[in-house]
Amino acid sequence: MLALFETNLTSVPLLHRGKVRDIYDLGDSLLIVATDRISAFDVVLPTPIPEKGKILTLMTLFWLNFLKDIVENHLITADVKEYPEVLKPYEEILKDRSMLVKKAKVLPVECIVRGYLSGSAWKEYQEKGEICGLKLPKGLRESDKLPEPIFTPSTKAELGKHDINISFEEMKRITGEEVAEKVKEISLNLYKKASSYAETRGIIIADTKFEFGVYKDKLILVDEVLTPDSSRFWPKEEYQPGRHQKSFDKQFIRDWLKNSGWKDGSPPPEIPSEIVHKTREKYLEALRRLIS
Repeated sequence: MLALFETNLTSVPLLHRGKVRDIYDLGDSLLIVATDRISAFDVVLPTPIPEKGKILTLMTLFWLNFLKDIVENHLITADVKEYPEVLKPYEEILKDRSMLVKKAKVLPVECIVRGYLSGSAWKEYQEKGEICGLKLPKGLRESDKLPEPIFTPSTKAELGKHDINISFEEMKRITGEEVAEKVKEISLNLYKKASSYAETRGIIIADTKFEFGVYKDKLILVDEVLTPDSSRFWPKEEYQPGRHQKSFDKQFIRDWLKNSGWKDGSPPPEIPSEIVHKTREKYLEALRRLIS
């Protein structure tokens, strides 16, 4: 099965090539193309995961529609037949893995909501008993459900550098108090609605990351939403607090890379075909459970 590692749409200017997405500037709008690249620990791995970009796009489109009553979003259309004429030669490449979106001014912070104690939050809790300046009850275990979902922002690092968790007070200094408060409220509401729905489909959303932008003086939801790249999806039927969870997300690749002997700062290894296949299956299972 062929995979798309990167796009080169020569008739439109490339604005940015991110870890997964290629973004093109169409003047008054943007074209976001989800490739099959995969990253872990802020490093793009050399082996793509076939159809990953299509899975991410389908899932994002589902959530944008499901959550639009809470906040407006950047989507104009994902139907390639409605794209500008200049994109007609690329319809086959763009089909099912791209979105035409509003050109918003993106906030320089990652808006993370956590309902469970995992990942960098678990590590920080073990060290400090808190996350991003928020004190948590003593005696929590890895993967425990938190008393209430919490908002834990982080910086937005450049490619190859790590995001840094920040306190809500630091976020206020970056975005301004009014925007920070509004983003926090919206993020928590998005997570609560999405996680309640996901549980009915057999998935626990342990945590997720949202991004926001300002478009015509209005705060809107942008980028990917609640995908296996930006969220931890745990199978509800296998959930056991106090340990590392099985998942339908990028954690599988993170674990493989950690166990491969790779050292941070060195070139990442090729992903074995068996791991590529298993990663694809996990992403497809998340898609199947959530939107089938």
